[in-house]
Amino acid sequence: MNHVSPATDLDHLFRPRSIAILGASNDPNRISGRPLRYLLEGGFKGGLYPVNPNRETVQGVKAYASLADVPEVPDVALLAVPAALTEQAVVECIEKGVRAAVIFSAGYAESGDDGLLVQDRIAATAKAGGLRLLGPNCLGMFNSNIGYFGTFTQSLDREIPSPGPVGIVSQSGAYGSHIAYLARKRGIGVSYWITTGNEADVDVAECLYWMAGQSDIKVIMAYVEGVRNGPRFRAALALARRNRKPVVMMKVGRSEVGAKAASSHTASLAGSDEVYDALFRQYGVHRAATTEEQLDVAYACTRGIFPQGNKLGVVTLSGGAGVLISDSAERYGLDVAPMPEAAQKQLKELLPFASVENPVDTTAQALNDMSLLSKNIHIMLEQGGYDALIGFFSTVPSTRTLSAPLRQAITDGCAAFPDRLVAMEMVTDEETVRSYEKNGFLVFEDADRAVLALSALTRFGTAFENAGSEAEDDIAAAAPLATGQVSEYEAKRILGQAGIPFLDEKLVNAAGAAGDAADAIGYPVVMKIVSPDIEHKTEIGGVLVGPGDRAEVMASYDTLIARAAEHCPDALIEGVLVAPMAKKGVETIIGVSRDPVFGPVVMFGLGGVHVEVLKDVAFRHVPFDKAEALSMIDQIRGRALLSGVRGAPPSDVDALADVLVRISAFAAAHRDNIETIDLNPVIALPAGQGVVALDALLVPLSRIGA
Repeated sequence: MNHVSPATDLDHLFRPRSIAILGASNDPNRISGRPLRYLLEGGFKGGLYPVNPNRETVQGVKAYASLADVPEVPDVALLAVPAALTEQAVVECIEKGVRAAVIFSAGYAESGDDGLLVQDRIAATAKAGGLRLLGPNCLGMFNSNIGYFGTFTQSLDREIPSPGPVGIVSQSGAYGSHIAYLARKRGIGVSYWITTGNEADVDVAECLYWMAGQSDIKVIMAYVEGVRNGPRFRAALALARRNRKPVVMMKVGRSEVGAKAASSHTASLAGSDEVYDALFRQYGVHRAATTEEQLDVAYACTRGIFPQGNKLGVVTLSGGAGVLISDSAERYGLDVAPMPEAAQKQLKELLPFASVENPVDTTAQALNDMSLLSKNIHIMLEQGGYDALIGFFSTVPSTRTLSAPLRQAITDGCAAFPDRLVAMEMVTDEETVRSYEKNGFLVFEDADRAVLALSALTRFGTAFENAGSEAEDDIAAAAPLATGQVSEYEAKRILGQAGIPFLDEKLVNAAGAAGDAADAIGYPVVMKIVSPDIEHKTEIGGVLVGPGDRAEVMASYDTLIARAAEHCPDALIEGVLVAPMAKKGVETIIGVSRDPVFGPVVMFGLGGVHVEVLKDVAFRHVPFDKAEALSMIDQIRGRALLSGVRGAPPSDVDALADVLVRISAFAAAHRDNIETIDLNPVIALPAGQGVVALDALLVPLSRIGA
């Protein structure tokens, strides 16, 4: 698949040919002096124009009294001026024709309502003048490929970063600086780095989208607290996946459930963090729990190998280490599959005292003849079918006599398999680590961290392979639904047209008609009051299950009408629904809730205690295809119940996935006028018999705003 690099208007911000620094200080250690110092130390080759009305030169560079005096139109202006002068500086940038400006100063939205008003006014002025803004209250950005360091972060004080395969975008300046500094210590080059601050204009989603389109970025690291533009954020993740760029995300704020809608199970189970988790899972993003994990996974990604399988080979000098790694592999979803019998026999002939199933414990015997280790690794990779291999060698690489022979033996054993991921667990000096890395190996001091990183890469591989076409997002908007409240009968009519299967039910308005309907359907039946004003029918006794003959049905009709009049005297009564008893199957729940940032999100779970107590549910952003629907079903912890337990037949999972896809398409088409959909329960019948939804709730968005 060809790399896609959409045109954006952030190129001037990321790759300026000339830079003006307003408020530039002659003191290279001051906040307002560091950007020029870093640009000089980084060797920026373009035009540099410090603006300082009090000096003829700044740090040895010719200075200008005002931006208007600068002899060319800079691509970027770094605004290192106090907050009180920023608004005027923005106006000057517009008058000069500058394309982008970076605002370092704080005291805006983060300081309260008054600051927000000023920030909004500056943003509006910039937008009207065609000026893109980064910040305010940000640490700026850099592009180390061209020596462009438009930042005052002290993390560059000792060392200017070297280019590399990583791009970093962070809403937090402090964390962005922290992760970039640690990446440099880890030997990971960072080409692009940007902190977005208050996001008066340029936001984290737009920066992610830009980085996803750059052919020289192999992996993107991101720090996100919250997203304002959900569709743009999703488009960025989709582009990264299409271009096979792993995104390693630090998303903070695992908040509790957001706003709840009392009318819906779905809305009460959907929360902001679940919505982000669903998005990351859907687009193959790795969400790191710690900074160490984020660095480990990004580091592993720089190798550029993303297996589609999860089989892990393990070679160790210690049986105990093999057990430890095996436990980690199970925890992170990797398969420590045994070696084929023929391969085990070969290994046993080479190393009679070794354990050769997998993990393969060579014992110290292999250190006496390093060629045995090479042959051992070669056989494992050749015949074991492993997608990745991890070697546990502890401190052996640090020994004076064994270090070089060990590295050569491992390199020889892997030489014929450049497409395999190979990680080493070892404790040694930095020079030795770099020598292994130069030969294509990943090096970790902790085996658990290594296994976690390898697991992340296999999930990236699966996500890249299954990316499919982005045309799935091109579902046209449907005509708005009728405003006002919707009864169960009307909800089923609307959703039935979208392909959601319901029972063959009859709406009646007289006791005799109820009897006729039941005679046609067959006994026993289920009877429900139908009213757009009564959502929770069971609370008023509005559902009767099991009337077994005509007389009982007619009496039940009168009972339902009387109960509705008693409990909801002002409710509009459309009639009574007469339905057949549903067949036995596994109860599930399918719903849609509207996230204020990302729009409609589909929920799936098993019914009963699984959803009410255990909250065993999965979410996906609409629209999605059948493969994603099946993944959604497989995600829930109670998935085994759909496969059949205690003699029960397996459920029609294929039909269940079809319903999820249809509700996804419906929600996508009505994304602007649907608040909530609940299908509860949805009975998954035995395989081949389909599914059927017994109840439906549909809440139009217009009703919420009424």
